[in-house]
Amino acid sequence: MEAILTIISAMAGCLAGCLLACVPALHIYNVMGLAMLGIYSLGPEAITIPAAVLVPVMIGLLVGWSMANTIPSVLLAAPDESALLTVMPGQKYAMAGRGFEAVIFTAFGGLAGIFLLVLVVGPLAPVLMPTFHAVFRKHTHWILWVVIVFMLMSEWPRLGNRGQGGWRKFLQAWAPLCAGLLTFFLAGLLGFILRYRSPIAVDAAFQSMMPAFAGLFAAPWLILNIIARVELPDQDTSFPAGVAARPGLRGVCAGFLGGSFAAYFPGITGGIGGMLAGHASSQRDDRMFLISQGTSKVVYYVGAFLLFFIPDESHARGTAAWLIRGIYHPQHSAHDYYMALASIAIAGALAFILLIPLTRAVILIVERAGYRRISMLALGLVVALVFTVTDWQGLLVLATATGIGLIPPLFHSRRLNCLGIILLPMACSMSGLAPVVAGKLGLL
Repeated sequence: MEAILTIISAMAGCLAGCLLACVPALHIYNVMGLAMLGIYSLGPEAITIPAAVLVPVMIGLLVGWSMANTIPSVLLAAPDESALLTVMPGQKYAMAGRGFEAVIFTAFGGLAGIFLLVLVVGPLAPVLMPTFHAVFRKHTHWILWVVIVFMLMSEWPRLGNRGQGGWRKFLQAWAPLCAGLLTFFLAGLLGFILRYRSPIAVDAAFQSMMPAFAGLFAAPWLILNIIARVELPDQDTSFPAGVAARPGLRGVCAGFLGGSFAAYFPGITGGIGGMLAGHASSQRDDRMFLISQGTSKVVYYVGAFLLFFIPDESHARGTAAWLIRGIYHPQHSAHDYYMALASIAIAGALAFILLIPLTRAVILIVERAGYRRISMLALGLVVALVFTVTDWQGLLVLATATGIGLIPPLFHSRRLNCLGIILLPMACSMSGLAPVVAGKLGLL
């Protein structure tokens, strides 16, 4: 009976996650946070939800959303931070009428990530994680600083090598580089403010980062979509031809390494893991790149949550584990661990099946309603959600973060620099510098 309940719960969570993923700019962590708030409001009786229901539903939500949020990332360009790297090739495919193909290639990468999590990470993680934890525990702070330095130093001018020389060329080359640095440090400053002097009310503190992330990653895309009056061309919805085994396998391996790195180390997100994977494998083929990013994204979101269930060792990592631990504590037994693995496998298979009709349905909606109208509706949804959860203080944070988030697209710099909101405070905290920096900024 418990097995049937687990299967039904995982499928229900996956279906909900896939449908929520089709809503532009809606992040699954916001939905999970609101769900936890609703459960708390129901009283002690609701907190006794059986693990065979709660765990599969949460895993299904994560798997369904991480697989299907590629749809708005490619077709509507309103991604979360982990999907930023799929947008440039994804947009190129979409504007060439091949958005469906880009979604399918990314989904193949995600499905490969599910296989690796269940068949490779599942058996090996309980054995290897204690060793990894013992080795890396004292080195996490400088690894995080190295990632930050690499991310900033790998920014490059995007205007090409041709053009009139002299100071004008020099300034054009340095404009995106300076914009990237400015974005990173402004986002880091906002992160320090939200950490030490957050204007968000205490009763909404569990979602204090929501308006900032919505402003940094979602609102700028939607605003530019509305201003630019972009129209999506007719999309070919026929199933694409496959990719050769060697580049496909190379993309999956690179994405798995990047997603695993992001899932384990605090402060490193799926977007950064995908960037590191792309640099490490020197990917040039768009299809291989999309496959890699699909794998990285799924491994990051789902793999980080899977660490929460490792027997005999607590490796709670990521927002999902932080949200659920208020009403559920894993027994760190083989039962809970294999229930989580089974839920991942069931939800992953269902999400891939649902992805094809969902993508075609979204393409039909975009063609009928219009790209600009949907972007306006999504922007209104973002503002309404932020106001509902965090009141007018959240709107102020949203407006501030949106101003920072508009710098990269306007000056052609890397949007990942917005992750300074997490990376800079986290790195300073791990190095013992956070109180000093906060004091210098007048936040203490």
